[in-house]
Amino acid sequence: MALQEEKQVQPFADIFDEDEAEKSFLLSKPTCLIILGKPGSGKKTLARKLAQIWKCIFIEASEVIQMNIHEETEYGLKCQELLFKGQSIPEELVTEMILKKIESPEVAHFGYVLSGFPSLSEEYMTVSQQIEKIKNLKLKPDFLINIKCSDYDLCQRISGQRQHPDSGQIYQRNQWDPNIIEKHKKEKDQHEEENEEEQEEEEAAEDPLMMSEFLHQLVQRPEDILENAEERVGMYKAIMLHPLEDLMAEQDCQYVIEVDGNQKPDDLFLETKNYICCYCCFNKQDELFRLLSSYKLIAHRYRWRRSKWGQVCPVALKEGDIVMGKPDLAVSFLGKMYVLSSPEALKTFMLNPRPYLLPPMPLPPCKVLVFGPPFSGRTTICNLIAHKYKGKV
Repeated sequence: MALQEEKQVQPFADIFDEDEAEKSFLLSKPTCLIILGKPGSGKKTLARKLAQIWKCIFIEASEVIQMNIHEETEYGLKCQELLFKGQSIPEELVTEMILKKIESPEVAHFGYVLSGFPSLSEEYMTVSQQIEKIKNLKLKPDFLINIKCSDYDLCQRISGQRQHPDSGQIYQRNQWDPNIIEKHKKEKDQHEEENEEEQEEEEAAEDPLMMSEFLHQLVQRPEDILENAEERVGMYKAIMLHPLEDLMAEQDCQYVIEVDGNQKPDDLFLETKNYICCYCCFNKQDELFRLLSSYKLIAHRYRWRRSKWGQVCPVALKEGDIVMGKPDLAVSFLGKMYVLSSPEALKTFMLNPRPYLLPPMPLPPCKVLVFGPPFSGRTTICNLIAHKYKGKV
């Protein structure tokens, strides 16, 4: 009866607990994806596009190596030293950098899109061991995206690729082969009634490629030679195909996406993005809040609210110091404002704000001074207070 009376007293109480909702989000797992497929099927291109649209961290061997070299980390200095000597970077070092990146604070907040792992090289770890590493990750993949393409179509596409040595840009056969370009030009002339804007875009894209000087600069990489492409695809089917099929069989079928690798990169990306859109809308709300906080108001006359931390820097507070933040280092997160005290604190907070916002924070350090005449019990009361509130005398 007492409980019923309490409910009647507050019939319009708000059942939404904002603090609990925020805590639930901060403890939630970010969305993580792994892109699988045969060599040259477009894993890296798709992974980069997905990482860009979902604001995940793109993780791939060459990307991780460049990042470590740029930031001059311990791994980066080792890689630089090996490259200066003309040596290749060992598989063990590359694997360590990838796994360390997956365990980084920013990945713990934003999630990842992993491409090129497991790799065909078994110099350091076998394919089965690499897959076992994936299964034991703290942040396990939510989606496995498998790009499917027939061996013939894939090898023909790979062998038709050419690279510009200065820019590193890869061009497909229909972009550099004069015969195919001329054929497209004739088809375009036959359909002059089509949209003029589309024709102008096509001409702008083809003009640079029609230049003879540009065409002569394109080269074929060793891995794009037909025989080498066929050998890599054969090695993939012999070494990696069955372990990956077992991995996908263990995953919930609704989170395994198989897409047609013969599509254009943009079409392939749109198909994959639309499939995971609903999942990410419910499981990755930080992206929604981040977009809204940057340039939109949540509602009419709405103002971003001040958090429990007020003007105190949450990063400094986590370390036990009360430091007032600077207005020019303020950021918004989950509809609230947080003011950081230094560029370093701002960078750390933006990489992963969760450790600084989860309970028992904010817990400002309390300083107590106990004074009195000799033998009045100052030491005893200090020890009791310190024991009660886990402080230091």
